Amino acid sequence: MRQLSPAVRRARLSRRHALVGGDQGVTGLVTDLVALHATDPASVYLSVLSRLSHVDIPMVEAELYDKRSLVRMLGMRRTMFVVTRQLAPVVQAACSDKVAATQRRHLVKHLRDGTDIADVPGWLADVEESTYAALRARGEATATELVDDEPRLRTQLHLTPDKPYAAKQNITTRVLLLLAADARIVRGRPTGSWATTRYRWSTMDAWLPGGMPRLDQDEARTELLRHWLAAFGPATLRDITWWAGWTMREARQALAAVGAVEVDLGGDTGLLLPEDLDDTAEPEPAAALLPALDPTPMGWVERDWYLGAYQDRLFDRTGNIGPTVWWAGRIVGGWAIRPDGEIAHRLLEDIGGDGERAVAAAAERIAKAIGDTRPKPRFRTPLERELVG
Repeated sequence: MRQLSPAVRRARLSRRHALVGGDQGVTGLVTDLVALHATDPASVYLSVLSRLSHVDIPMVEAELYDKRSLVRMLGMRRTMFVVTRQLAPVVQAACSDKVAATQRRHLVKHLRDGTDIADVPGWLADVEESTYAALRARGEATATELVDDEPRLRTQLHLTPDKPYAAKQNITTRVLLLLAADARIVRGRPTGSWATTRYRWSTMDAWLPGGMPRLDQDEARTELLRHWLAAFGPATLRDITWWAGWTMREARQALAAVGAVEVDLGGDTGLLLPEDLDDTAEPEPAAALLPALDPTPMGWVERDWYLGAYQDRLFDRTGNIGPTVWWAGRIVGGWAIRPDGEIAHRLLEDIGGDGERAVAAAAERIAKAIGDTRPKPRFRTPLERELVG
């Protein structure tokens, strides 16, 4: 079994994740990274700006909302991602359809437990159809506008009623989530700046002519794994199941279909595409400031080879990573955007004078790129809080 050292893995990461810079353009970068995390909308832009020095925010917006070469969708692990238009049907069949079915079961159960609706599945299906029809009639709409058209979206769920932290929640967001997970509707242009979390909705077939193509689930899993291993391999079986949200059986079936080969990661067994065993030349060390929830640090669950001992400083309690400083293919610190626009960073280890100057230059590029906008990570981490002050 061939052995791949952490240094070799970091070289692959640096090149394939464009941490040494790139010129492939926005859509090309998203293709190379498979998907951008989009739970925090600012992360989409910052993940691109941190890698492509010739790209600005309007160029990312153009790909998302004018050319529509990128699609924002609910995908792996019930997480929001931005993927290319070409890969969107693959993600839909490989992950999103299963997410939609699971979320529908959960909502039906909550409605049965918390309301007096007689036929919950039938009632919910009718609300979905009515909401979809209202959106189609408007062309595009905010959630608030759709509630005006379909008042049943105000139906409240009583969550954990017997607990001190009991709360009530309208079903609006969850119905829209179901329609989006089924690829019937899609988040369009935000109602505010590029960093806002509020969007206008459109029907999928109005956003993408012909709607979302439907693919075979097993074939889609194989195709998604092929893309992911090309970007993130070598990876362990645990990495794959965690990232994709698949069962062990689903992952093993896809691995067999791509003909994955095993490599030695120094005690763990890694998996690679059979055509991807050539050596990767180590690039010159380069610095990058990646945002919270960037797809690179969130790509593996086994992270020691690039994270080191910084888990407690850079992750929140639920496993979300904050903004990170990278040097030579590994994490060496963190950064934050202060209210005055300054990009504050802190190195957690000595990377030498060249490294420090490269990090400072990367911080300056980010500050210039974001202009007057002050995005805040949706999930705050200990070091990010310290740096903001």
